[in-house]
Amino acid sequence: MAGHLVQALLGLILTLVVAILAAGIFGFAKGSPWYDRNANRLMQMRIAAQALAILLLALLVWAIH
Repeated sequence: MAGHLVQALLGLILTLVVAILAAGIFGFAKGSPWYDRNANRLMQMRIAAQALAILLLALLVWAIH
């Protein structure tokens, strides 16, 4: 049961990582003023989401074994 919850959370977090990454890439490609103001914040959010994904992946591996 807990494994399925962790899998669902992992999928959600990975989707969040991809969405943040896409926002950064498209903002950079467009060269918008919004991107200039928020580039650092996007990178910080992406790194935090990736760290959370790694922790959840480790938890999933631990739960399976």
